[in-house]
Amino acid sequence: MSSRTFFVGGNWKMNGDRKSLGDLITTLNTASLNDETEVVCGAPTVYLDFARSNLDARIGVAAQNCYKVAKGAFTGEISPVMIKDCGVEWVILGHSERRHVFGENDELIGQKVAHALESGLGVIACIGEKLEEREAGTTEEVVYAQTQAIADNVKDWSKVVLAYEPVWAIGTGKTASPEQAQEVHEKLREWMRANVSEAVADSVRIIYGGSVTGANCKELGSQNDVDGFLVGGASLKPEFVDIINARA
Repeated sequence: MSSRTFFVGGNWKMNGDRKSLGDLITTLNTASLNDETEVVCGAPTVYLDFARSNLDARIGVAAQNCYKVAKGAFTGEISPVMIKDCGVEWVILGHSERRHVFGENDELIGQKVAHALESGLGVIACIGEKLEEREAGTTEEVVYAQTQAIADNVKDWSKVVLAYEPVWAIGTGKTASPEQAQEVHEKLREWMRANVSEAVADSVRIIYGGSVTGANCKELGSQNDVDGFLVGGASLKPEFVDIINARA
C-alpha cells in the first residue's frame, strides 16, 4: 500500500432534509471510523452550515459546486468565499452530472478549479468517460483531456484530490471491476508523472467513484493506485461507515 492518506468522500447530491441528514450525521458522529482515513461529506448548498455545525470536527464538509468568481450577478450560484464563510473547506468540481446534465465544459471546470484553489478551498476534481467512450476505446483520451484542463489550473496539488468516476458506473449499479479501476488509476498516475511531475504523481490521491458499496469497497480499496472513494447513494446509508473503514 502507498503512503498516501486514504480519502473517502460522500456526495449527498440533491438528497435529504434536516431530519434524514441529521440522522446520518448522528450515525457518522457515533461510529468508530478509521483514524487513518480522511472523510469529507458533500452536502447540498442549503445544508452546508447545518452539516458543518453538526458533524464531528474529524469529518470534513464539501460543497458540491461553486462558480469561478468571488461575487456578482450570477443568480443561483455560490462562490468559494461563501463556502468558506460556512466553515467548509472543500468543493466537488467537474462531477459528471455537472458536465452532462448542466453542460459544463472542460474550460469552465478548469476556471472553477483555479478560483477555488486560489480562494483556499480543497478541490475534489472529477473526471470520467461515458459508456460509449469506453466501448469505443477512448477512455484514456477522454480522461487525459479532462485531467489536462484541471492540471493547467493547479499550482498546489496538495489541495487536490482527483476522482475517477466512469459515468457508466454512476448510480447504475454497475461498477468498474477492481482491475478496471486500478488500470485507469495507474495510467492516470503515469500521465501525471509525464505531464506534471514525479513528486505529484506519487503524492496525489486518485479516488474511485461509481456505485461503491459496503460489499465491494474492500476489494476496490485494496488496489495499489486506488486511494479512496467518492461515494454517491451509499453515502446516505449506514453502510457508508463500512466504506470509510474499507482499509481498517
